[in-house]
Amino acid sequence: MHNEKIKEGIYWVGAIDWDVRNFHGYLTEQGTTYNAYLVVDEKITLVDTVKENLFEQMISRISRYVDPSKIDYLLSNHVEMDHSGSIPRMMELIPNATVITSKQGEKGLRRHYGKEWDFKVVKSGDTICTGNRTLSFVNTPMVHWPDSMVTYLPEEKILFSNDAFGQHLATPERFDDELGWSVVKRDAAKYYANIVLPFGKQVNKALSALSDLDLELICPSHGVIWRSFIPKITAEYQKWANHEAEKRALIVYDSMWHSTEKIAQALESGLSELGIRTTLRNLKVNHISDIMSDVLNSKLILMGSPTLNNGLLPTMGSFITYLKGLKPQNKIGFAFGSYGWGGQAVGELEKTIDELSWEQPVKGFNIEYVPDRDDLSGAHDTGKLLGEHLLESGE
Repeated sequence: MHNEKIKEGIYWVGAIDWDVRNFHGYLTEQGTTYNAYLVVDEKITLVDTVKENLFEQMISRISRYVDPSKIDYLLSNHVEMDHSGSIPRMMELIPNATVITSKQGEKGLRRHYGKEWDFKVVKSGDTICTGNRTLSFVNTPMVHWPDSMVTYLPEEKILFSNDAFGQHLATPERFDDELGWSVVKRDAAKYYANIVLPFGKQVNKALSALSDLDLELICPSHGVIWRSFIPKITAEYQKWANHEAEKRALIVYDSMWHSTEKIAQALESGLSELGIRTTLRNLKVNHISDIMSDVLNSKLILMGSPTLNNGLLPTMGSFITYLKGLKPQNKIGFAFGSYGWGGQAVGELEKTIDELSWEQPVKGFNIEYVPDRDDLSGAHDTGKLLGEHLLESGE
């Protein structure tokens, strides 16, 4: 009747948020899910909760399988409020339950909610027997908060992976193969690019710690459960953690009177002449969180802005602030723009490229007023030059 059974005695009891469209600056056009999981054994365990306003959804689902008051363990893999927000209301129903979390998790839960619950602090390698099953814990700090950890159920070969491998995607389907690889990869890439990208070293450590686990299911805190595409998504995570990208180009720009736009198009024509797949994103109509998926997958990043008030257009200023926070690495960068007087925007963009420690093989392209035929021909040739450098670059 319900598409919630994961394995015998293990259920998805989370909540679907069909309406959320902005997740602290991340555009979520597809909504999201807040995933909680119920493990029914001699000791009943609730793995994480949901955002506070969706508490009733979770309780309704739990009640299909057990009396919620019978839960023995509330396992908090991550303190962030989209997962811990319903813990206070849940604990009112189960005041004698044990809250299992990491050392930093206990600190975070106390600071967030100010409650004296019965905490059980666990570290990597610790286990708790629930009867016929074992909860085994691995701390994964800064993937993507200091408190983050994952929980493995060896008897079922299930990894409750917290925010790792997640996707912001509201759907009645519960498993990856019900949607298809192209859909879940797209949303997993956007999630990684906007949330996990700065923590590549920590992701590599976590992947190493989890590499010996026998996995049949990966159950993340957002999106669908992985069962058919586990090798594919773990390979993508390894690539993303190492900041590897395809030999493709991304042109991000904004324009006041189309001059910078014309330069962007001329650069694209030069790149395309060499067969390089190139994506153009106008900041007027493309959200920065969507553009980050292109940044993740592109080796060459070209950024363009006209000069406004001795600096950048606000859209580009917002984008580079976001970009610097996410710290993509191993890129080739290029700056371009137009100006009426002053012309400082290109210099600002070149400074950003330097701050990100990207390679910058070609000096920025800056045109006064409206580019003429010779200017656009020069931009085309510059695109070809950048393309040749891209093709010659290492992976």
